[in-house]
Amino acid sequence: MTDKVFFSARDLHAYYGESYIVQGVSFDINEGEILALLGRNGAGKTSTLRTIARTNDPQLQQGEIWMDGHPLHEMKAYEAARLGVSLVQEDRCIIAGLTVEENLKLAQIAEPIGWSLDKIYEHFPRLAERRKQDGTTLSGGEQQMLAVARALARDIKFLLLDEPFEGLAPVIVQEIERILQGIKALGITTILVEQNAVAALKLADRAMILDTGKIVFDGTAQEVLDNTELRHQYLAI
Repeated sequence: MTDKVFFSARDLHAYYGESYIVQGVSFDINEGEILALLGRNGAGKTSTLRTIARTNDPQLQQGEIWMDGHPLHEMKAYEAARLGVSLVQEDRCIIAGLTVEENLKLAQIAEPIGWSLDKIYEHFPRLAERRKQDGTTLSGGEQQMLAVARALARDIKFLLLDEPFEGLAPVIVQEIERILQGIKALGITTILVEQNAVAALKLADRAMILDTGKIVFDGTAQEVLDNTELRHQYLAI
């Protein structure tokens, strides 16, 4: 990790229709840092990720988003993706009717290409074992591995993870944690949205807590782990 500011969000205001979801959010992330984005259900975490990734919903009405000097706020989702922004959504978006390997190859149809299939299978041996299996028939944990591996099949610089531990057994959570530690070691800048706050904080360098679309805390992950009152008030842990 370096001290170089890699990403900046400035006064983001985003809406789903008339619903005001992201309310004046501003923050920076240093290059190679993992930021845990936390809060109760409905706090605006996923909406913030989707705004950064430039999806159609929510609609960004005001604010600027900069990544490595590039104005993401002026871009469409596919343009942000070409620059190395990758959103792994909570529903994982595995394509039905395609095998594990076909899902991975599909991610590499267009440049820029990231990890080779051999490298992916080296880091995700479960996927290597199931490479010919329909991706939608994998277990929840295996589908999560495939979603992350598919992101790495691109040449990504900024990884946005939405609830990677959702619905997974503790032993699988530990395996996903190991994979994310490996991604951290590669220096890929990451935002991690997760209801399992303790697991997220153990991986993260910094933490930001949202409440009703606004930032109520921005500091180190350890500060959140050490602050019982803060965790109880905003995270219910």
